[in-house]
Amino acid sequence: MNHPLSVYNSLSRKKEPFIPMNPPFVGLYVCGPTVYGDAHLGHARPAITFDLVFRYLQHLGYKVRYVRNITDVGHLENDADAGEDKIGKKARLEQLEPMEVVQYYSDRYHEDMDSLNVKKPSIEPRASGHIIEQIEMVKAILKAGFAYEVNGSVYFDVAKYNKSHNYGKLSGRLLEDMMAGCRNLEGQEEKRNSVDFALWKKASPEHIMRWPSPWSEGFPGWHLECSTMSTKYLGEEFDIHGGGMDLLFPHHECEIAQSNAANGKDAVRYWLHNNMITINGQKMGKSLGNFITLREFFSGQHKGLERAYHPMTIRFFILQAHYRSTLDFSNEALDAAEKGLKRLLQAQETLHKIAASKQSSVEVSSIGQKCYEAMNDDFNSPVAIAQLFDAVRIINAVFDKKESLSEADLAELKSIFDTFLTDIFGLISTSGSVSEHLHGLIDGLMEMILDIRQNARQQKDWGTSDKIRDGLNNLNIVVKDGKGGAEWKLNP
Repeated sequence: MNHPLSVYNSLSRKKEPFIPMNPPFVGLYVCGPTVYGDAHLGHARPAITFDLVFRYLQHLGYKVRYVRNITDVGHLENDADAGEDKIGKKARLEQLEPMEVVQYYSDRYHEDMDSLNVKKPSIEPRASGHIIEQIEMVKAILKAGFAYEVNGSVYFDVAKYNKSHNYGKLSGRLLEDMMAGCRNLEGQEEKRNSVDFALWKKASPEHIMRWPSPWSEGFPGWHLECSTMSTKYLGEEFDIHGGGMDLLFPHHECEIAQSNAANGKDAVRYWLHNNMITINGQKMGKSLGNFITLREFFSGQHKGLERAYHPMTIRFFILQAHYRSTLDFSNEALDAAEKGLKRLLQAQETLHKIAASKQSSVEVSSIGQKCYEAMNDDFNSPVAIAQLFDAVRIINAVFDKKESLSEADLAELKSIFDTFLTDIFGLISTSGSVSEHLHGLIDGLMEMILDIRQNARQQKDWGTSDKIRDGLNNLNIVVKDGKGGAEWKLNP
């Protein structure tokens, strides 16, 4: 709590001191994935960005309730309320129940997040589990006079809302420009204005996911779920709402309007947005077909990848750039991130091999302070990482006997690396790969098998001894008996 944190608020377009509404409690809501396909690098960035925010706020002593939703209904192919439901379409094409699609890709998303060492949120609500609450919010918006019903669907009246509020205050867009620039899409003829957005949509006969409501059998609009679930779990007003910059408009702009219309007040104090990941200067995303899934990064099975990359390399690659800056993918950038991460992790290990001297020949007291200064400046992870690299040079010089560290300074550096590299940045050793775990497992199993065989030989149970040897031979494992015991090797 002693570190003055400032954050860049997308709403005010400037950095502001972070002052929670009810300290030490902090409410944090982040838009999660729409689960109809595997997560790609673009999904990793907000997950890691807000994991960093979550970790750092906790480190500062705040009690954070972190809500990250799963969108499993209502997100149509076109964000302007047109096309099929993305999950419904996937279910139809694969002849599955929509919730089978949701469960399958939710599980895979969580596995990917675990690989990236992303902490689980406090609450992870699904849109489909909060239909009743969404219907109640639609009722409240209708009662306030900011929505209208037509043919069983309910739309938010943007023009009417804008007369007493500022629709566009987050994105900086003017309603007149939006109305002039909107093209009419099929199925939107019933709206009063093209900028109006759906709160509730009447389901067409072929639409799979549908629920009863006062207006029709249908489903909620995409924007409604976040307003509803953030209100339910964080209250009508809360501290931070996060997400990717691609959600700033229309999604987050619509959230502000809905919450204000339903509750009579702005819900969010600080809006935080991470920037995009690009590939060859182009936005990476499913709609453009140029994305690489996280699983493809981990396995190397993609034409755009030269090889596989460890999840920690991906995490470090993302943390090396400030969350509000664009980040361009290339194999060269990932190679550089891998080398940099290796240097940091090796230095952390080296710290435990260094013997303390009576006094230090180098100054380390400012390193931790500068790391905090960087993180307090809108979570500036690249500047904090640069401080750790300064520490690496000191650590290596001390290990080579060119410099010395006192016991207190050595303990200080250990604490800095444990705090920032491990706890706040969430970067852990990459040596524990699957292949190395398997090698350890095989070594242990072979030792156990050879012990059983040795006991059989001591008891002159030659039948069991030969059976084990022959069985291993069939697996191309050669056993050689010697005075010091049996040895084994794998024949190529």
